[in-house]
Amino acid sequence: MSNEEQTIHDFDVALICEYFSTMERQGPGSEESTIKALSFIDNISENSKIVDLGCGTGAQTIVLAQNTVAGSITAIDLFPGFIDKLNDKIIKYNLQDRVQGIVGSMDNLDFQENELDLIWSEGAIYNIGFEKGLNYWNKFLKKGGYVAVSEASWFTEERPKEIFDFWNNAYPEIDTIANKIAQMQKAGYVVVASFILPDVCWTDNFFKPAVSAQKAFLEKYKGNKSVEEFINYEKCEASLYDKYKDYYGYVFYIGKKI
Repeated sequence: MSNEEQTIHDFDVALICEYFSTMERQGPGSEESTIKALSFIDNISENSKIVDLGCGTGAQTIVLAQNTVAGSITAIDLFPGFIDKLNDKIIKYNLQDRVQGIVGSMDNLDFQENELDLIWSEGAIYNIGFEKGLNYWNKFLKKGGYVAVSEASWFTEERPKEIFDFWNNAYPEIDTIANKIAQMQKAGYVVVASFILPDVCWTDNFFKPAVSAQKAFLEKYKGNKSVEEFINYEKCEASLYDKYKDYYGYVFYIGKKI
């Protein structure tokens, strides 16, 4: 099986989590993009309840906390190792009074209907699917509450076969920006903003830090074929982005529940 034919789901989950726990970000993003998305949201008060779903080790969770003057933030991820790292950051930045990290699943939330003011999810909604996530999460938001997600999206109606095949294998729900907006509207939201994350979110903030992480991981698991295949897959993803970044990327979508 070639790297283009493999997907992230072909590898051991524990292996993936260990690797990504060594990185500041588990996917493309930036402090600037988080703050920009947050600028479109106008309902945050001292009583607001914010949830960050698929938070990873919480790079964006900390940015959210530092750029909202009030409100509580619950950050949820399925993997305990990520939550442990996040909780260390919460203590480091003295945010214990407003932020908590808990282990849980984004498709099995323990909240009341109409309880939340803001649902946030950077690069993670793909785990349950864009449409499924938006529809399921809607009931937990108050009327006038917001959802903000970043999602892999096509920039063009047509794209080269190599990159189409890669993404169709990895995430068949990838679609054009226009279709993603239509899906958000169909799920019961007014789309208040969408914007493409700049290249640096991928190159400087994700792929470049990955080089040293990959080297260390290969050294730790020298001779482990599964690890070698996984790292080759990650390297393939980076090379494909460099080659085809005009055709796709992450897009932030911000919707308001009606």
